[in-house]
Amino acid sequence: MLVLEDAPDPVAGPGEVLVRVRASALNHLDVWIRKGLPSVPKPRILGADGAGVVEALGEGVGGFEPGERVVINPGIEMPDGSIHVVGEHGDGTNAELIAVPAANLHPIPDGLSFEEAAAFPLVFETAYRMLVTRAGLREGEWVFAWGIGSGVSTAALAIAKALGARVIVTSSSDAKLDRARELGADVVVNHATGDVKAAVKEATAGRGADVVVEHVGEATWRTSLDVAAREGRVVVCGATTGPNPPAALHRIWWKNLSILGSTMGTREDFAGAYELVASGRARPVVDEVLPLERIQAAHARLESGEQLGKIVLTV
Repeated sequence: MLVLEDAPDPVAGPGEVLVRVRASALNHLDVWIRKGLPSVPKPRILGADGAGVVEALGEGVGGFEPGERVVINPGIEMPDGSIHVVGEHGDGTNAELIAVPAANLHPIPDGLSFEEAAAFPLVFETAYRMLVTRAGLREGEWVFAWGIGSGVSTAALAIAKALGARVIVTSSSDAKLDRARELGADVVVNHATGDVKAAVKEATAGRGADVVVEHVGEATWRTSLDVAAREGRVVVCGATTGPNPPAALHRIWWKNLSILGSTMGTREDFAGAYELVASGRARPVVDEVLPLERIQAAHARLESGEQLGKIVLTV
């Protein structure tokens, strides 16, 4: 259940910065936490992505000035090497104020609004890790991404194009596919009415996709293996339709495929994604902007799959 209510103001502890949030973007993670997957203590302020201005500095923090525009890296690296996610392992950005480690704050790149800044961190970090760190994407390769309406797929499209790759995307909406062309997709295919395998085969002269961005799971897994090129890489970051599809192991050994797991990212992954955005080579896609008071409508839009890009809340 989503409830808007007053909560005590957070305080910046040692090494932390208090940020006054101006914009907060939604992720499917917010929906899963709300539904108890993963289960976290309640009540919990949701929201991993956020952008705003510096409100106050905790003890020992330098390098920031009150009023400075900042964007939050939602992955907090812990001493044991694990990553705690803002809004999952602690309260998030669907609030007026949040205290975060100073190491997780970066200046908002020039020319980017608060809404655009809030739209890129989690999905761009996730997509960068998938394509660059895990799959080692090279210029000129073909990338195939399911469901261009999702935040991860729009980020994957932006990053892949920035790195000189060619991209095939799918959607069940022709309107979304038209928008994907505008965003730089080389080939689009309606996975509800078209032949995905034939489209990939034609686009790649029969070779297949060098990298497959897989986040859907049971509904798409077999086709993901089919459209991957020999010695291709299938990178998995989620499974929204179910995590246990038939393995089809024969496809993996016949085609010498690499199946790569990937989730969130390190500071280095965020830095790589941030550089692409800051340089203007890749730009986040904002679907709709709503006030925080309409968070229930924002969640409903995200769950319905109507969006293309990120739904952003203004605070």
